[in-house]
Amino acid sequence: MAESVELPTRLGILPFRNKVLLPGAIIRIRCTSPSSVKLVEQELWQREEKGLIGILPVRDAAEAATVGPVVSQGVGTDSGERSSRVQVGVSDSHRLDGKNQQEVIHWHSRGVAARALHLSRGVEKPSGRVTYVVVLEGLCRFNIQELSTRGTYYTARISPLEMTKTEMEQVEQDPDYISLSRQFKATATELISVLEQKQKTGGRTKVLLETVPVYKLADIFVASFEISFEEQLSMLDSVDLKVRLSKATELVDRHLQSIHVAEKITQKVEGQLSKSQKEFLLRQQMRAIKEELGDNDDDEDDVVALERKMQCSGMPSNIWKHAQRELRRLKKMQPQQPGYNSSRVYLDLLAELPWQKASEEYELDLRAAKERLDSDHYGLTKVKQRIIEYLAVRKLKPDARGPVLCFVGPPGVGKTSLASSIAASLGRKFIRISLGGVKDEADIRGHRRTYIGSMPGRLIDGLKRVAVCNPVMLLDEIDKTGSDVRGDPASALLEVLDPEQNKTFNDQYPTYSYLNVPFDLSKVIFVATANRVQPIPPPLLDRMEVIELPGYTPEEKLKIAMHHLIPRVLDQHGLNSEFLRIPEAMVKLVIQGYTREAGVRNLERNLAALARAAAVRVAEQEQAVSLSKDVQSLASPLLENRLADGAEVEMEVIPMGVNNHEISSTFKIASPLTVDEDMLEKVLGPPKFDDKEAAERVATPGVSVGLVWTAFGGEVQFVEATAMGGKGELHLTGQLGDVIKESAQIALTWVRARARDLNLSTAEATNLLEGRDVHIHFPAGAVPKDGPSAGVTLVTALVSLFSERRVRADTAMTGEMTLRGLVLPVGGVKDKVLAAHRCGIKRVILPERNLKDLTEVPSAVLSGLEIILAKRMEDVLEQAFEGGCPWRQHSKL
Repeated sequence: MAESVELPTRLGILPFRNKVLLPGAIIRIRCTSPSSVKLVEQELWQREEKGLIGILPVRDAAEAATVGPVVSQGVGTDSGERSSRVQVGVSDSHRLDGKNQQEVIHWHSRGVAARALHLSRGVEKPSGRVTYVVVLEGLCRFNIQELSTRGTYYTARISPLEMTKTEMEQVEQDPDYISLSRQFKATATELISVLEQKQKTGGRTKVLLETVPVYKLADIFVASFEISFEEQLSMLDSVDLKVRLSKATELVDRHLQSIHVAEKITQKVEGQLSKSQKEFLLRQQMRAIKEELGDNDDDEDDVVALERKMQCSGMPSNIWKHAQRELRRLKKMQPQQPGYNSSRVYLDLLAELPWQKASEEYELDLRAAKERLDSDHYGLTKVKQRIIEYLAVRKLKPDARGPVLCFVGPPGVGKTSLASSIAASLGRKFIRISLGGVKDEADIRGHRRTYIGSMPGRLIDGLKRVAVCNPVMLLDEIDKTGSDVRGDPASALLEVLDPEQNKTFNDQYPTYSYLNVPFDLSKVIFVATANRVQPIPPPLLDRMEVIELPGYTPEEKLKIAMHHLIPRVLDQHGLNSEFLRIPEAMVKLVIQGYTREAGVRNLERNLAALARAAAVRVAEQEQAVSLSKDVQSLASPLLENRLADGAEVEMEVIPMGVNNHEISSTFKIASPLTVDEDMLEKVLGPPKFDDKEAAERVATPGVSVGLVWTAFGGEVQFVEATAMGGKGELHLTGQLGDVIKESAQIALTWVRARARDLNLSTAEATNLLEGRDVHIHFPAGAVPKDGPSAGVTLVTALVSLFSERRVRADTAMTGEMTLRGLVLPVGGVKDKVLAAHRCGIKRVILPERNLKDLTEVPSAVLSGLEIILAKRMEDVLEQAFEGGCPWRQHSKL
């Protein structure tokens, strides 16, 4: 507790708006205005433990009625200062809180000297404003004799109001004071006992009653209650100890009586609750009796509510007749009958479906739609142009039956988010229906209602959830539907995606229906996504317009990471650029050394790993609290938290008995963590890819570099061939399909047939496989491989093996070959070329008839590659080897 202290003749003054600090009370304040910050720096921060300031209550202009003595400005003679003289009932205007505007306030003539128990300094971001958090303890009262300004804050010449030791001894002998002290202690003890019974606390407060003088306890207890500003001022003005004890006893007793009244109200409410529980039990028993008698009024009320709900659903007339017939059937049934619940759920579905309810579309702004697409997706120029064309047609003819767009591309290229952007541009609701792994036709059309656990189809259920009849519905992973004995979901989608048929989509055949009534799906805009086109049945594919989304180039990935992925990853991990910075050069290293995917999901995962590592470092920094956040309040059973109304300070009362050393003394801003190469290797491990891989793999004869297409985009595939003693057999490994095995047989046959022309054999030894076997291996054996596009790669690997010449490491190839040596076109050229670019390949050999497909490849990629077109196998071999085709060389066999 505060002891007697010798006050200086002049104190710096910190004004408190409509609040009073009493001696013995402890508060935490946050100083943000220039005047209060300057006061703390000059009077407390620089003087350390010797610093004292005066806390002076002020009254807002809104409470203009002057009560008690106030201080108004006058003209003083102190050097460099403007002084004020003490007057009564007079006020003047001046600046407060460092604001420019002038406002009328009223200074109180008495205040309390306070010392700092704790100080902490910080800087707010991004303004750079200096703030202080100060914990103050009230010491003693003083009277203001003269008020002055020193720079931006106020100072005052004061005189102490505390009694001397001799005066205190005389007062303590006064019988009236002794009586008031006993009365106060008795009331305070009763209050503490009540609080201890209610909240199981009060031990520390009992110690205060035994150790702290009574006249100081009066201030401490009153400071703990929520009382009016006038009552606080009255307590501050009570310099006479007997008056102070009398007022404190009255306030403590009032608080005690309010607690008793609250207890009575609580007991009364609990009694009423007990009565309500009794009535509830009786009602439950009455309901059980009615159920036994088959007379349940509650169910009848529910049926009435269901009928009212159906009337408001806007069903067409033919469907309403069907629903009424089903409702009449439900009314005749008892709740215990087996079909009651299924009929009830069915009618609920009919009532909740959006038969007429549609989301209102606002005027379509193509420029805004284009800006949204550009902000959500980087690159994809042709795809976004097709979407803008689609939206333009919708604007000119809102009821147009546009095509069903099907976005096809590898994972992570933005197919689903493009569909979401279309919905946002049209102002429609968006619903996603996942079709991955769906094998039951009933998932599309719906189950028969005679089945146990029958449900409507996914489309109807989605419309029920979205609650409008014209949403943008995404049919996700449409290529991953299967078929078995339960039907073919892809065939069921034919009716859904055909604008001539989905006007009366019946959710199933009429005799095997869950919905059993037609529903108009023509207002729904369908968008589909797929990773591959091949698994989609041709009739279903014919109803959709396929838009292919290629993979991203490293340059596009870099832009996407800097503008989209990094801000999103930081936000998801509770970070910002002040805690973690990922330079552009480090993002390039992640793209080149850790990801070679077509999309950006692995890139985002690697960035998230860096963010998690940064989050651990930030979280491990002890006592790191942002200055921009409010100071957390400390819970107390007796003392309540308070905040000042003005912008000068924020106050918080600290519980009595709190150890000052336990108060947090650090408010730090963590230094930003910048990612470097050492951190990349520590978090992500050694780089998984490098540009030297092709050169290392092709260092020996018998290895060639091919380009393949997968559901995850284009990939670089190495083909290895070797020969050993045997019986002339061909061995193939690498989890290969039938088509690629046949390509290997064709390649070996062609090489054997042209061995003399290629100088791979002599006239005496025409059989290349005499006394030897050939083994061809496709690495990454866990990945299934099939398709004809490895034909030219297989021939090149075999020619390299038999001629003992290495294939160029900077060259990759793709193309199907015939038995006569023609190079036929293949698919997925765009994805394959992008894969070669990602892997650092400089030359790509393509079939001549695939020239037209290069128009879809980004120009930035083509500028960095040498594209070689081949018509025959000899053209491929001429470009695949350094120095030309090996037919000019003699065989070493």
